[in-house]
Amino acid sequence: MAALSKAEIREKLKEMPGWSHVGKSMQRKFMFKSFPAAMAFVNRIAEAAERAGHHPDINIRYSLVEISLWTHSEGGVTEKDFQLARQLDQIAGTISSGTSAPTALA
Repeated sequence: MAALSKAEIREKLKEMPGWSHVGKSMQRKFMFKSFPAAMAFVNRIAEAAERAGHHPDINIRYSLVEISLWTHSEGGVTEKDFQLARQLDQIAGTISSGTSAPTALA
């Protein structure tokens, strides 16, 4: 799967609120109400990533989860990254554990 051009990425990101194109990757930050909610999200990400055979870079800071997606073998963002990003957005919307949905940070 070939890397997308900057123009293609920009166009696709119009339908992906909260995601941005930074360098070789697409990135998004999710803020949760608690550490357990953030970890529940990360655990669900791990399951989705394993099924997809595509693994994001994840940075966790208490209730802030930063995601970076890019296809290393292609040296940039591919459709595979957008597919996983959509799944992560859906997962984030299901995390409650006594907290509200995550806040998307730019």
